Amino acid sequence: MKHALAAEAAMRAYARRFGEDEELWGIVGLLHDFHWERCPDLADRPFSGVEILREWGWSDEVIEAVLAHADHAGELRDTLMKKALFATDKLVGLIAATALVRPDKMLAGVKIECVIEKMKDKSYAAAMKRDKIIHSAEQLGHECSDHAALEFADHINLVLDAMQAISGSLPI
Repeated sequence: MKHALAAEAAMRAYARRFGEDEELWGIVGLLHDFHWERCPDLADRPFSGVEILREWGWSDEVIEAVLAHADHAGELRDTLMKKALFATDKLVGLIAATALVRPDKMLAGVKIECVIEKMKDKSYAAAMKRDKIIHSAEQLGHECSDHAALEFADHINLVLDAMQAISGSLPI
């Protein structure tokens, strides 16, 4: 649930930045891993989840975005929303993990420099695919050509700010 709320906040922040539908983007962030506990097997995710979303009547736009956040699903990341979800998904986890190693375990005290430092430390959260975090941010940055340029530090800062803004409802 924490991951879903953090992804929702990050997606809403990106929707505001790009002048997109904040409710829709927030819903996509909230739903993208909604059934993780019921289906922790990566091979079956997100396929089983999107079947449930179809049964519930969610739009193709939502379903395709959920599919696109998983590399193995084969869905093209051909919209700004799909690219934003892919770019924020792993980063919210890294930011949360960064908060957990702080003495106070508070998200409020996390600084962008701390997140970048943890990205560089290969022994920290070793299973995290740092190249995907960086590549996805680059892809999103390329998409932003008609918007203000998006640098990697800007990406981290936007997601960190979004998470910190809801930190009262996002106990790490």
